[in-house]
Amino acid sequence: MGKEIGANLRCADLRCADLTDADLTGADLPGADLTGADLPGANLTGANLKGAILYSADLKGANLKGADLAYAVLRCADLKGANLTDANLAGADLTGANLAGADLTGANLTGACLAGANLPA
Repeated sequence: MGKEIGANLRCADLRCADLTDADLTGADLPGADLTGADLPGANLTGANLKGAILYSADLKGANLKGADLAYAVLRCADLKGANLTDANLAGADLTGANLAGADLTGANLTGACLAGANLPA
């Protein structure tokens, strides 16, 4: 069973944290710094990550269904195979991000920067 974290983590410093398979369903993480964090397989369904810094974060296979990632920094993040269904990515910086195999069905990408991103086929 994965690690379970149900907390208010606003502006938390979680740089390089190992959150592999963590259950962060509905977590409140606006403005959190998750630079270089390991989140493969993490459940972030409905999480508030507005303005969070996820630079070079490993989010392979993560579940971000319905998550709010508006204005989040996801530069060089690995989102391969991630579930981003109905996620809010408005204004997010996805420069150089790996989105291969990611599910972006219903995702809001209004104003998102996708320069150099590896997009799903």
